[in-house]
Amino acid sequence: MIIGLVTFILGLVVMFPARVAYHWFAPSGVAFSGISGSIWSGRASAANVAGVYLRNIGWRIRPTTLLTGKLGYAIEADGASGFASGVVALGIGGSAELTELTASLPLQTLQQVVGVPGLDGTVSLQFERLELADGIPVAADGNLQVANLRVPLIHRSSLGGFKAEFFTQESGVMASVEDTDAVVDVAGSLSLASDRTYQFIALVAPKQSTPDDLRRQMGFLGTPNERGQHELRLEGQL
Repeated sequence: MIIGLVTFILGLVVMFPARVAYHWFAPSGVAFSGISGSIWSGRASAANVAGVYLRNIGWRIRPTTLLTGKLGYAIEADGASGFASGVVALGIGGSAELTELTASLPLQTLQQVVGVPGLDGTVSLQFERLELADGIPVAADGNLQVANLRVPLIHRSSLGGFKAEFFTQESGVMASVEDTDAVVDVAGSLSLASDRTYQFIALVAPKQSTPDDLRRQMGFLGTPNERGQHELRLEGQL
């Protein structure tokens, strides 16, 4: 009788429906539809995660992550025009660690997240590790590239391409930022501290391809140095 009871309980755990787990444990800002399968392996037809729309989501549990006290899943999904895959490990208190993260998504899908109207372009991510606490990165090792960036608040046409290399330090997350094929020359650094404060400092300079109206906007950044570079400084708290 005891063996039968244990077998029954194990069966419930192994086959525990994903749709039930979602209704019980889903955090705010996460919405799934078309859920099938179990908490160990399953799929969802669509999801909205903090304003980012995904579809054809699949997951498989990574049992080895349980040894670290976390619940980990290998996840793959399609975007409106792109894809995302990686391993997500969920810890106590809402922390999340992503490893083997690879993604390519249109920036339009991130407008709600970053709060920039009209944002457009394509962002590509490759991160060995990205750790989040309360939705804020506390560790990041990888790179991010943006192609055909368009920010109407700055300029109506494409600004070109940029890349950022992220790495983790004791003080928080750091990144070096530079242009790739942009209409302006950019070289800067980004820091994000554990107290949620951020600082972006860069030197920007016009190129031959820089539109005239953008050149005039750069003049508001102050007097350039001897190399024609203006200092751009952004600071705040997330």
